[in-house]
Amino acid sequence: MSQTEIRNAATIILLRDAASMPSVLMGQRGASAAFMPGKFVFPGGAVDTVDADVPITALHKTDHDQLREDSDLAPTTLAAAAIRELWEEAGHILGTPTNWADAPKGWRGFAASGYQPNAAALQFFFRAITPPGRPRRFDARFFLADAAALATDPDDFSNAEDELAHLQWVPLKDARSFDLPFITQVVLAELTAQIASGVRPTSVPFFRNDDEPRLVSHLGGQSLL
Repeated sequence: MSQTEIRNAATIILLRDAASMPSVLMGQRGASAAFMPGKFVFPGGAVDTVDADVPITALHKTDHDQLREDSDLAPTTLAAAAIRELWEEAGHILGTPTNWADAPKGWRGFAASGYQPNAAALQFFFRAITPPGRPRRFDARFFLADAAALATDPDDFSNAEDELAHLQWVPLKDARSFDLPFITQVVLAELTAQIASGVRPTSVPFFRNDDEPRLVSHLGGQSLL
């Protein structure tokens, strides 16, 4: 039997009120979804070919360099995918006001809002590959962004598509009570630690889920078990 193809993906963790009562934007996948049915997740999905062609504000150099490690995609392509998924699944915009007349298919709704994607608010936060044996596998890059950088009202989900139900701001202290994928629980623990320390980590955890069980490498750092 052939191995399941691993597709590149991007996910965005939108954080609100980090200094007072931190919460993250999440929604619930449909019960009939092929991947993680019924689970509460962050907005995200597979990278589209057109994501490589959109104009996007440059990432911070640290994030750019870490995204390039062990990757066949341009960092800006991954960042663009995260921004597009946020728009599609939550109706929110990380962008710069611009007349973008030649936007490719898949980005025309975003462009019609009067914006081009802006990656300045993104922090490359986490990376994980779906374990073997799943019907779909993704090499997912998780980006963190502050909701204050949104060009849209954070409580308005009227432009969201219907892939995620029950879109809501989940208080970080309550998130573990939701039905979450294992990797989302790990990401939330990392986020909680970063908020508590007030310091951005110098490396990015990478859960490879390859032939060596539980191997975690750190992009920009050393390998750990």
